[in-house]
Amino acid sequence: MKFLNLFGRLKSVIIGMIHVKALPGTPLSTLKMSQITEEACREAEIYRDAGVDGVIVENMHDIPYVFDVGPEVCAGMTAVCTAVRSVCPLLPTGVQILSSANQQALAVALASGVDFIRAEGFVFSHVADEGLLDACAGDLLRYRRRIGADHVQIFTDIKKKHSSHALTSDVSIEETAHAAEFFLSDGLIITGTATGAQADPQELRKVSLSVNVPVLIGSGVTLDNMENYLDAHGIIVGSHFKLGGHWANALDPDRVKRFMDKIHSLRD
Repeated sequence: MKFLNLFGRLKSVIIGMIHVKALPGTPLSTLKMSQITEEACREAEIYRDAGVDGVIVENMHDIPYVFDVGPEVCAGMTAVCTAVRSVCPLLPTGVQILSSANQQALAVALASGVDFIRAEGFVFSHVADEGLLDACAGDLLRYRRRIGADHVQIFTDIKKKHSSHALTSDVSIEETAHAAEFFLSDGLIITGTATGAQADPQELRKVSLSVNVPVLIGSGVTLDNMENYLDAHGIIVGSHFKLGGHWANALDPDRVKRFMDKIHSLRD
């Protein structure tokens, strides 16, 4: 299994979020690229030293998000991912570009040498806070083949956070998971309703029993509730690792260490 080959285990893989500071051209941008890259590398090293199993580099601070992501964002993310890969060459690394810039993320992954992307809107349409997000699986996988990036894994959100799913209210999360598996997703991501919101452990069980691809949790896991998610193949943690548990704050090495100490004691 590709997931096992990448992370070296099939259960409770911990993936830390590197929330890249606002990139040039976005409303909150104040830093030079050298400063942005330096901060991302510092966080990667904290994660590596704490024993986290992998990281995702994401342009979280580029709010408000747009579907039409400019070349300056792609260039910036390539620079950051390349630098993170350089300082932590053995740490499995992924990239996500908001919002739903999945082809751009694949191009960045290929150029920077990282291992996977996190993709939004893979199957079924839904209404995100940026607008109507349509399915992209067919185009995305053809693009991956066309640029020679088949080695880059694609982990896909299903019933994603910050979205209304009224359009597909008659489609269960298990049916959505089946569709994503059928459309060749390398792994499925279950989230809560918003960044930092707890995912439903029942949904983890239902989806895990209904598909034969890795299932990851993408939001809301903390030191206090991690026992509810140990059966997930992967656990993506962002907000909980920040000062005060808020995604926009700086990474807190102590929170990361306490979390990883506990997860090691539970899974080993």
